[in-house]
Amino acid sequence: MENISILEQAAKSHPKPSSAAVVAALLEAEKNAKKNKIRYSFEQLTGNWRLCFITGTKKTRQKAGVVLGAGRYIPEWVAKIQIAYSVEPVAEGEKPSEIGRVENSVLVGAIELTLSGPTKFLVNQNILAFDFTRITVKLLGKSLYQGFIRGGESREAEFFNLSVGKQAFFAYFLVEDGIIAARGRGGGLALWGRV
Repeated sequence: MENISILEQAAKSHPKPSSAAVVAALLEAEKNAKKNKIRYSFEQLTGNWRLCFITGTKKTRQKAGVVLGAGRYIPEWVAKIQIAYSVEPVAEGEKPSEIGRVENSVLVGAIELTLSGPTKFLVNQNILAFDFTRITVKLLGKSLYQGFIRGGESREAEFFNLSVGKQAFFAYFLVEDGIIAARGRGGGLALWGRV
């Protein structure tokens, strides 16, 4: 499909398609996933993904103005922003789970900040709920701080009992070998490329 080709180009190659073309391709992919009731598994999301492109909602675009526009590429030279999903280990003989861990890391110069926490994937809705409960700060690869944040220990303990409506989430509408795309709880769109 043409929209997948545009999104693959946006994630990998140069020259990149226009922001408007990427937004249109994301919206078309989302519409197609809903229409065809495409379902994914958490296992398909596992791995490391570099954030390539984001949009905001109309409300956030009004607040951010020209900075965000209708959509924006994340320049690799400014910061490296990655998300990584991993499946929780299961006992032998058990089916792979739809629960796991997320790590969201930002590398700017010599400083790396990583937020991590639990995830749960709702297959029938392609929704991945998550909570960032821990933080790691590194300078030149050496750990400066590692621990729970904002009551993270108790939030992590109750995470699986909370409804998704009370959690941060991404609604994935495109999962390919090299790219994934989702709409966030706040309404913005995001595109990641496999690392």
